[in-house]
Amino acid sequence: MDEKLFDVVNKTIDNEANFLNHISQEIWKFPELKFEEKFAHDLLTNALEKKGFTVERNFILPTAFRAEFSSQKKGPAVVVICEYDALPKIGHACGHNLIAESGLGAGIAIKAALEEFPEIAGKVIVLGTPAEEGGGGKVTLINGGAFKAVDAALMVHPAPDDHLYPPFIGIKRKIISFTGQEAHASGYPWEGLNALDAAVGAYNNLALLRQHIKPTCRVHAIITKGGEAANIIPGHTEMQLFYRAAMTCDLDDLGKRVDACITAAAVATGCEVKIDNDTDNAYKSLMTNKVLAERYKKYAEKLGTQFDDGNPKKIPFMASSDMGDVSHVVPSIHPAYSIGTRACNHSVGFTKASGAPEAQTTTLITAKSMAMVALDLMCDKDLLQEAKDQFQRDLAEDSGA
Repeated sequence: MDEKLFDVVNKTIDNEANFLNHISQEIWKFPELKFEEKFAHDLLTNALEKKGFTVERNFILPTAFRAEFSSQKKGPAVVVICEYDALPKIGHACGHNLIAESGLGAGIAIKAALEEFPEIAGKVIVLGTPAEEGGGGKVTLINGGAFKAVDAALMVHPAPDDHLYPPFIGIKRKIISFTGQEAHASGYPWEGLNALDAAVGAYNNLALLRQHIKPTCRVHAIITKGGEAANIIPGHTEMQLFYRAAMTCDLDDLGKRVDACITAAAVATGCEVKIDNDTDNAYKSLMTNKVLAERYKKYAEKLGTQFDDGNPKKIPFMASSDMGDVSHVVPSIHPAYSIGTRACNHSVGFTKASGAPEAQTTTLITAKSMAMVALDLMCDKDLLQEAKDQFQRDLAEDSGA
């Protein structure tokens, strides 16, 4: 059965290659920002409907969608995820057009296999998730119940290299406001309380902290308001700050240390400080399910992929994604795959690469590999249970238990 399924998946995606590339190219040519992806939403839902899926448009969010196909027997429900939002000014510099193509291709191939082998019990759901770039679309979908009665979630991400276990780390964001006292900077500086000194002090404290945090942690901040004029002691300043970590317990600990850096600067300068936590844009770290990842690796390597995990010369793409939140709800994978460029994500060079023909071969490999993982989960109850057991262990480790 394994080889027969593999043959169906391969042939289906190869036969649909031009169609899938067309969808990807159309999304690439018409980049849309978070929550504004109406063109991509309509293009993908029309494509899925054309291929025989039952489609629910505007699912929970105006530019999200849910498309499903079920076999004749009730079985595991596997989600393959599409993203399609772009970045301001530089378009698809994170390759979300390719993520949409891969998810669409995997969904079509799984459906073809379920039709070819009606004895397989299962359901494939192609889920369109908008606003990954700072909008937390998947978090809203989770809260809306999109992942209830789902057994696993699969998604890939283009990058310069191939990593089975990419370190997508959790992120939290803060807005910091310091309030001091204005005064003439030359005539009466002693009458002032310098809120810019507080912001600079906080920034320097954070710089000192960086030496003493784990390599999987990140802290980065900017001063967004530094004062009104050079001859006025600044009475109000603001900072924007992100901090990240690979595990929830580490992220919580880092947050306390960041707050200490900020409050210390306020105390030292005599200023008041307000820390606003942007909970709407917090993402959890990615928990790659080892059972699913190793099964994905089996098929990806069979199709020619060579993974760079463990290669010290290939530094993995370390960022944050709301796919991390999905991985805390259901067993999930989110491998990074090379599209044949050394340009980094979120660059103009990567935008060009995500629309280039060279990206197609590896994108189709990811679609085939995800499809095979989904079908294996439907055919092998023991494999599904192993993935769920691993998921529970991962949750316990992530909490620091």
